[in-house]
Amino acid sequence: MGDVLSQKEIDDLLKAFSSGELDAEDIKSSNEKQVKNYDFKRPTKFSREHLRTLEIIFEHYGRLLSTHLPAYLRKTVNVDVRSSEAMIYSEFTNALSNPVLLGIVDFKPLEGNILIELSNELGYAFVDRMLGGPGLPLEKSRDFSEIELVIIERIFTIVTNLLHDPWENVVSLRPRLTRIETNSQFAQMIAPNETVSIITLNLKVGGLEGMLNVCIPYTVVEPVIDKLSTKSWYASAKLKEDEAYKEFIEAAISRAKVPVKAVLGQSSISVNDFINMQKGDIIKLNTKISDELNVYVGNILKFTALPGSSSDTYAIKIASVVREE
Repeated sequence: MGDVLSQKEIDDLLKAFSSGELDAEDIKSSNEKQVKNYDFKRPTKFSREHLRTLEIIFEHYGRLLSTHLPAYLRKTVNVDVRSSEAMIYSEFTNALSNPVLLGIVDFKPLEGNILIELSNELGYAFVDRMLGGPGLPLEKSRDFSEIELVIIERIFTIVTNLLHDPWENVVSLRPRLTRIETNSQFAQMIAPNETVSIITLNLKVGGLEGMLNVCIPYTVVEPVIDKLSTKSWYASAKLKEDEAYKEFIEAAISRAKVPVKAVLGQSSISVNDFINMQKGDIIKLNTKISDELNVYVGNILKFTALPGSSSDTYAIKIASVVREE
């Protein structure tokens, strides 16, 4: 239902029409729907909400990289998500240089592979650092040797394995690095016009900065695309966090030690009797031999029990549980 105009607004409109300040044709044209061109070669499969959820997932992933990579590189590593966008696969591959560092990752249990591209500068720096150098890139780019690729494969394996936890709220992944390609022409895994999402992470290793791009084809995440919404992701994350928190509390409580005491009885004696007490003296209690003992956990009465012995040590046998708080 449209807005209801006041009498003053109606009078002002009639006055504007009569004076020629306002034209009815202008109002009609302004209300016409604007037509937007649609490119059928680039269908919109990843919505803004999907891309935002992927950013949240890879923000978690970036924190894991910042924690684990310094153990191998012996340098501080800072990672932040630079951008997330949807494009067609051919645009992504055309922007790659040669040589290139492309990790082909099997995204089980989802069908298909994703790509992880590491900038050449970071690749050379990682090799230099892991061989004991200061971690500086080469001045002039060249092909990677077999030994260098073996070293870089270790880094790619670490980067791949860390994908499991951030995706846990969407799907329980078993990612596995299948191979590393240095030529983009050998990484044609999907159709060139297929839609992909590109998540760009900025890695700062010491004083060196470089990019790590993750290419996720739509066909790979299509079975779980409904879970790539912020509402679904946060709901799943909250549920799992609550369960994990409950398990943590239960585990912490199970290890806690509390004092347990069984009270045989009570008696009152004078200070003089207490001072002159000798071995063999008898103190009369206010309970009988047949009475059950009160057992306290902390300061709370929880059980009644019968006295006895076990393997030459004093013991009690629980007779009943006190249900009162």
